[in-house]
Amino acid sequence: MTEHNNKSVDPASRKMIKKAEDSSIDTIWDRLEKQGTQCKFGKSGVCCRICDMGPCRLEEKGGKREYGVCGADVNTVVARNLARKIVAGCAAHSDHGRSVANTLLEAARGKAKGYKISDPVKLRDLAREWEIPTDGSNEEIAEKVALKALSMFSQQEGEILTTARAPKKQLENWRKIDAVPRGIDREVVEGLHRTNMGVDNDYKNIINNGIKAALADGWGGSMIGTDISDVLFGSPKPVRANMNLGVLQEDQVNVVVHGHEPALSEMIVQVSRDPEVIKAAKAAGAKGVNLAGICCTANEILMRHGVSVAGNFLQQELAIVTGAVDLMIVDVQCVMPGLKAVTDCFHTKVVTTSDRAKTIGVQHISFEEHRAQEAAMEIVMLAIENFKNRDQSVVNIPADTSAAVAGFTTEQIFKILGGTYRSTYRPLNDAIIAGRIRGVAGVVGCNNPKIPQDSAHLAMVRELIKNDVLVVQTGCAAIACGKAGFLKPEAALEVCGAGLREVCEAVGIPPVLHLGSCVDNSRILTACTEMVKEGGIGTDISQLPVAGAAPEWMSEKAITIGFYVVASGIYTIFSTPQPIYGSQAVTDYITKGLEDVVGARYDFEIDPVKAAHMMIDHINKKREALKLRPMMYENKTEAVAS
Repeated sequence: MTEHNNKSVDPASRKMIKKAEDSSIDTIWDRLEKQGTQCKFGKSGVCCRICDMGPCRLEEKGGKREYGVCGADVNTVVARNLARKIVAGCAAHSDHGRSVANTLLEAARGKAKGYKISDPVKLRDLAREWEIPTDGSNEEIAEKVALKALSMFSQQEGEILTTARAPKKQLENWRKIDAVPRGIDREVVEGLHRTNMGVDNDYKNIINNGIKAALADGWGGSMIGTDISDVLFGSPKPVRANMNLGVLQEDQVNVVVHGHEPALSEMIVQVSRDPEVIKAAKAAGAKGVNLAGICCTANEILMRHGVSVAGNFLQQELAIVTGAVDLMIVDVQCVMPGLKAVTDCFHTKVVTTSDRAKTIGVQHISFEEHRAQEAAMEIVMLAIENFKNRDQSVVNIPADTSAAVAGFTTEQIFKILGGTYRSTYRPLNDAIIAGRIRGVAGVVGCNNPKIPQDSAHLAMVRELIKNDVLVVQTGCAAIACGKAGFLKPEAALEVCGAGLREVCEAVGIPPVLHLGSCVDNSRILTACTEMVKEGGIGTDISQLPVAGAAPEWMSEKAITIGFYVVASGIYTIFSTPQPIYGSQAVTDYITKGLEDVVGARYDFEIDPVKAAHMMIDHINKKREALKLRPMMYENKTEAVAS
């Protein structure tokens, strides 16, 4: 086996990986190793399995082009495979948005007991934006907002309302290539149709249509999901909590929520704090119920309720290996089928809750909004009942935790920077203009077992903030930096360049801002739009001194996110390449040609420090183009050390 220290830089994860190895329990790293050399044709995107005349695998050798049985060349095959990943990612994230909108509709109609309108101000702001009358009760307005949101999924023509938030230049770029989404589901269906055998075979046309589906996610389904979640569950505010496996408690019933959709986890939070539930836990011999999160569900309940985070994607199995998890609740996305094999080695129960995501041999308790409290209570009581089956002799909870501040949003940044009565992005833009902050970078995305867990996130972010780049994060990337202490305001004193440190100290923020779950990447888009509106650093997003990265990506959703970020004008780096290297034409188009089309492009770079400096170089070029002042403390290392 690979030395466990090469699998993760996180100390808690290393301990649990070692425990799993000593106990002969296979984890994701072991399964990766057993795969051996992975298919080079799949990695290059040149294997076509769309029809049953194949599979066909194509290569370009010595300038000689190969063709599939139908006559498709390597450019068509690679573009089709890439586009199908984009639409799959759009479907996943957008279905999250649809689920939340449905929950709002049920709550507004009084059919979802336990849910309420938690942010009526944002509700009415959305209603006004979508030209919905705001006279009437919150419930009446919420019903109309929910129906309008759901209509954007089924809309067949025109442009979905939320794309109107984008700066004018971005909209113009999208319209030139017919990339403004008509309806969210419409673009998923068309993307699958176009990539069917015998339909579209122009690689640029296929990719441009993929961009349309990506925008249907970023400026559509995900944005709707974020907005409606804020209305229904409350807009996040900065909150302190702890991160890493050390948040599990030996003397409490440990319930871990894992997945992506917040409707169930919100109800689990309510139930876990019910006095009767706590009484039941004590009767079972525990001191109480301890709730913790994994992955993006963790981020949802962290930023709204201050619930501690047990870990990110690669820690879902390791949480069970502690021996202390009594029950893990899962819904959809990023849930490993391998969890079942790990739980078989412990007393832990896994409960699936979405009818879209069942696992053989795992108990399923269907979650529906109209019986949300009932289902949540049933699940938590199951965890309490299972507490007595815990074998304390195998419990080994790492002590590792770190404090973090999470819950920053587009709206909260207004108030944090400008105060309650003069909410504005002016201080941020001014700090960039003055050379205190070089620019802003979004570092987001997954973990990937091919890269030592968290290593690329931490190395990249450390290099960026050291060079006065303010970092914003979502998803597993944010959890990685939270575990390492980068989400604490004190991190500004320890790691930052002098200019960024001054700003962080003055405002009282960390140098790395936690913006939420992966769906909440839409907050990055709206924050960039507010920077443009504020003025002084560009008239569209592509002119801003900003960059994006996904240094440990693994999911189709990450590809979709990358494409809507690039299409929004933000230069973006992925670590391992997307499956495109089998076609030089497709590679050139997305790493060079897209800049002329949408104002930004991709790069691929596995070295996170080198990638960070590519981002810094890009930000510097944008600063030069805007004729901004030189960085205030450039090359003045004594200022950093003072």
